[in-house]
Amino acid sequence: MFTVNEMPGQIDGSLVDELSPTCVSTLGHLRDHGFALGLTPNRRPLKFVGTAVTVRIPHLDSTAVHMAADMLRPGDVLVVDQSGDLQRSCFGGLVSYTAKARGAVGAVIDGSVNDHDETLAYDLPVLSRGFSPLTTRIAGIEGAINVPVSIAGAVVRPGDVVFADSDGVAFLAPEEAVGLGALLKAKEDAEIPARASIAAGGSIAEFSGAAAYRP
Repeated sequence: MFTVNEMPGQIDGSLVDELSPTCVSTLGHLRDHGFALGLTPNRRPLKFVGTAVTVRIPHLDSTAVHMAADMLRPGDVLVVDQSGDLQRSCFGGLVSYTAKARGAVGAVIDGSVNDHDETLAYDLPVLSRGFSPLTTRIAGIEGAINVPVSIAGAVVRPGDVVFADSDGVAFLAPEEAVGLGALLKAKEDAEIPARASIAAGGSIAEFSGAAAYRP
Protein backbone atom coordinates (compact mmCIF):
# COMPACT_ATOMS: atom_id res chain seq x y z
CA MET A 1 0.00 0.00 0.00
CA PHE A 2 1.32 3.44 -0.94
CA THR A 3 0.46 6.79 0.61
CA VAL A 4 1.31 9.88 -1.42
CA ASN A 5 0.25 13.11 0.26
CA GLU A 6 0.31 16.62 -1.14
CA MET A 7 3.63 18.44 -1.20
CA PRO A 8 4.16 20.65 1.85
CA GLY A 9 4.40 24.41 1.69
CA GLN A 10 7.99 25.51 1.27
CA ILE A 11 9.78 27.45 3.97
CA ASP A 12 10.12 31.19 3.56
CA GLY A 13 13.26 32.28 1.75
CA SER A 14 14.07 34.63 4.63
CA LEU A 15 14.61 31.61 6.91
CA VAL A 16 17.11 30.20 4.42
CA ASP A 17 18.95 33.53 4.25
CA GLU A 18 19.04 33.93 8.05
CA LEU A 19 20.11 30.39 8.93
CA SER A 20 22.60 29.78 6.12
CA PRO A 21 25.47 31.84 7.60
CA THR A 22 25.16 30.17 11.02
CA CYS A 23 26.26 26.79 12.42
CA VAL A 24 24.11 23.82 13.43
CA SER A 25 26.36 23.32 16.46
CA THR A 26 25.45 26.81 17.68
CA LEU A 27 21.85 25.58 17.87
CA GLY A 28 23.26 22.61 19.81
CA HIS A 29 24.27 25.05 22.56
CA LEU A 30 20.62 26.00 22.98
CA ARG A 31 18.56 22.80 22.66
CA ASP A 32 18.90 19.02 22.78
CA HIS A 33 16.04 17.81 20.57
CA GLY A 34 15.53 17.79 16.82
CA PHE A 35 19.03 16.60 15.90
CA ALA A 36 19.66 13.52 13.75
CA LEU A 37 22.69 12.02 15.46
CA GLY A 38 25.00 9.51 13.81
CA LEU A 39 24.68 10.73 10.22
CA THR A 40 27.79 11.50 8.18
CA PRO A 41 28.16 14.07 5.35
CA ASN A 42 29.24 12.75 1.95
CA ARG A 43 31.67 15.67 1.81
CA ARG A 44 32.95 18.56 3.84
CA PRO A 45 32.42 21.47 3.76
CA LEU A 46 28.66 20.95 3.50
CA LYS A 47 25.86 23.43 4.06
CA PHE A 48 22.18 23.62 3.16
CA VAL A 49 18.86 24.87 4.50
CA GLY A 50 15.66 23.65 2.86
CA THR A 51 12.17 22.19 3.08
CA ALA A 52 11.69 18.57 4.18
CA VAL A 53 10.00 16.24 1.70
CA THR A 54 9.68 13.04 3.71
CA VAL A 55 9.63 9.41 2.61
CA ARG A 56 9.19 6.22 4.62
CA ILE A 57 10.06 2.88 3.03
CA PRO A 58 10.20 -0.74 4.20
CA HIS A 59 13.62 -2.33 4.37
CA LEU A 60 13.87 -3.57 0.79
CA ASP A 61 11.50 -1.52 -1.34
CA SER A 62 12.60 1.96 -2.51
CA THR A 63 9.71 2.53 -4.92
CA ALA A 64 8.51 5.55 -2.92
CA VAL A 65 11.97 7.15 -3.04
CA HIS A 66 11.85 7.20 -6.83
CA MET A 67 8.32 8.61 -6.74
CA ALA A 68 9.36 11.36 -4.34
CA ALA A 69 12.49 12.23 -6.31
CA ASP A 70 10.30 13.15 -9.28
CA MET A 71 8.19 15.41 -7.03
CA LEU A 72 11.07 17.50 -5.66
CA ARG A 73 11.13 21.26 -6.19
CA PRO A 74 13.92 23.85 -5.99
CA GLY A 75 14.82 24.31 -2.33
CA ASP A 76 13.54 20.93 -1.16
CA VAL A 77 15.46 18.30 0.83
CA LEU A 78 14.69 14.60 0.37
CA VAL A 79 14.41 13.01 3.84
CA VAL A 80 14.18 9.20 3.90
CA ASP A 81 13.29 6.89 6.81
CA GLN A 82 14.36 3.30 5.97
CA SER A 83 12.45 1.74 8.89
CA GLY A 84 15.63 0.88 10.77
CA ASP A 85 17.54 -0.72 7.88
CA LEU A 86 20.99 0.88 8.11
CA GLN A 87 22.78 -1.51 5.73
CA ARG A 88 20.94 -1.20 2.45
CA SER A 89 21.21 1.86 0.23
CA CYS A 90 18.08 3.43 -1.23
CA PHE A 91 19.94 6.42 -2.65
CA GLY A 92 22.40 6.10 -5.53
CA GLY A 93 23.62 7.96 -8.56
CA LEU A 94 20.42 8.23 -10.60
CA VAL A 95 18.31 9.29 -7.61
CA SER A 96 20.91 11.90 -6.66
CA TYR A 97 21.01 13.12 -10.27
CA THR A 98 17.22 13.44 -10.30
CA ALA A 99 17.17 15.31 -6.99
CA LYS A 100 19.82 17.73 -8.24
CA ALA A 101 18.04 18.20 -11.58
CA ARG A 102 14.79 19.05 -9.78
CA GLY A 103 16.59 21.70 -7.73
CA ALA A 104 16.84 19.90 -4.38
CA VAL A 105 19.48 21.41 -2.10
CA GLY A 106 20.34 18.16 -0.30
CA ALA A 107 19.24 14.79 1.03
CA VAL A 108 19.13 13.19 4.47
CA ILE A 109 18.99 9.39 4.48
CA ASP A 110 18.55 7.33 7.66
CA GLY A 111 20.26 4.39 6.00
CA SER A 112 23.19 3.87 3.69
CA VAL A 113 23.86 5.38 0.26
CA ASN A 114 25.83 4.22 -2.77
CA ASP A 115 27.55 5.66 -5.86
CA HIS A 116 29.66 7.96 -3.71
CA ASP A 117 31.84 9.35 -6.51
CA GLU A 118 28.92 9.89 -8.88
CA THR A 119 26.86 11.76 -6.29
CA LEU A 120 29.90 13.86 -5.40
CA ALA A 121 30.28 14.83 -9.05
CA TYR A 122 26.68 16.11 -9.06
CA ASP A 123 27.53 18.40 -6.11
CA LEU A 124 24.56 17.17 -4.09
CA PRO A 125 25.18 17.28 -0.33
CA VAL A 126 23.95 14.14 1.43
CA LEU A 127 23.96 13.03 5.06
CA SER A 128 23.55 9.31 5.70
CA ARG A 129 24.61 6.36 7.85
CA GLY A 130 27.47 5.66 5.43
CA PHE A 131 28.02 3.76 2.21
CA SER A 132 26.99 0.30 1.09
CA PRO A 133 27.04 -1.71 -2.14
CA LEU A 134 23.90 -3.57 -0.98
CA THR A 135 20.89 -1.79 -2.39
CA THR A 136 17.10 -1.72 -2.19
CA ARG A 137 14.81 -2.81 -5.03
CA ILE A 138 11.82 -1.41 -6.91
CA ALA A 139 9.39 -4.00 -5.55
CA GLY A 140 6.13 -2.05 -5.40
CA ILE A 141 5.31 -3.32 -1.91
CA GLU A 142 4.61 -0.19 0.11
CA GLY A 143 5.85 3.25 1.06
CA ALA A 144 4.69 6.69 2.16
CA ILE A 145 5.48 10.20 0.95
CA ASN A 146 4.98 13.37 3.00
CA VAL A 147 4.16 11.71 6.30
CA PRO A 148 5.91 12.16 9.68
CA VAL A 149 9.10 10.09 9.80
CA SER A 150 11.84 9.21 12.28
CA ILE A 151 15.39 10.14 11.30
CA ALA A 152 18.19 9.07 13.64
CA GLY A 153 16.21 9.96 16.75
CA ALA A 154 14.47 13.05 15.38
CA VAL A 155 10.83 13.32 14.32
CA VAL A 156 10.54 15.06 10.95
CA ARG A 157 7.31 16.35 9.45
CA PRO A 158 6.72 17.36 5.84
CA GLY A 159 7.57 21.04 5.45
CA ASP A 160 10.00 21.17 8.38
CA VAL A 161 13.15 23.24 8.10
CA VAL A 162 16.20 21.08 7.38
CA PHE A 163 19.27 22.86 8.77
CA ALA A 164 22.50 21.05 7.86
CA ASP A 165 26.22 21.63 7.77
CA SER A 166 29.48 19.70 8.10
CA ASP A 167 28.68 18.82 11.74
CA GLY A 168 25.26 17.31 11.11
CA VAL A 169 21.59 18.16 10.72
CA ALA A 170 18.72 19.55 12.78
CA PHE A 171 15.02 19.70 11.98
CA LEU A 172 12.75 22.55 13.06
CA ALA A 173 9.13 23.45 12.58
CA PRO A 174 9.01 26.61 10.43
CA GLU A 175 7.51 28.64 13.28
CA GLU A 176 10.41 27.62 15.55
CA ALA A 177 12.89 28.96 13.02
CA VAL A 178 11.50 32.51 12.91
CA GLY A 179 14.12 34.80 14.45
CA LEU A 180 16.46 31.89 15.14
CA GLY A 181 19.07 33.01 12.62
CA ALA A 182 19.54 36.33 14.40
CA LEU A 183 19.87 34.58 17.78
CA LEU A 184 22.49 32.15 16.47
CA LYS A 185 24.43 34.91 14.72
CA ALA A 186 24.49 36.99 17.90
CA LYS A 187 25.87 34.03 19.83
CA GLU A 188 28.54 33.40 17.21
CA ASP A 189 29.46 37.09 16.97
CA ALA A 190 30.00 37.18 20.73
CA GLU A 191 32.99 34.85 20.25
CA ILE A 192 34.85 37.31 18.01
CA PRO A 193 36.18 39.53 20.81
CA ALA A 194 36.81 36.40 22.90
CA ARG A 195 39.20 35.08 20.26
CA ALA A 196 41.09 38.35 20.25
CA SER A 197 41.32 38.25 24.04
CA ILE A 198 42.52 34.61 24.05
CA ALA A 199 45.15 35.42 21.42
CA ALA A 200 46.44 38.11 23.77
CA GLY A 201 46.64 35.66 26.68
CA GLY A 202 43.07 35.88 27.97
CA SER A 203 41.06 32.99 29.39
CA ILE A 204 38.42 30.89 27.65
CA ALA A 205 37.22 29.81 31.10
CA GLU A 206 36.58 33.44 32.02
CA PHE A 207 34.69 34.02 28.79
CA SER A 208 32.50 30.93 29.10
CA GLY A 209 31.88 31.23 32.82
CA ALA A 210 33.69 27.98 33.59
CA ALA A 211 36.14 29.89 35.78
CA ALA A 212 33.37 30.46 38.33
CA TYR A 213 33.49 26.74 39.14
CA ARG A 214 37.20 26.55 39.93
CA PRO A 215 37.76 25.02 43.39
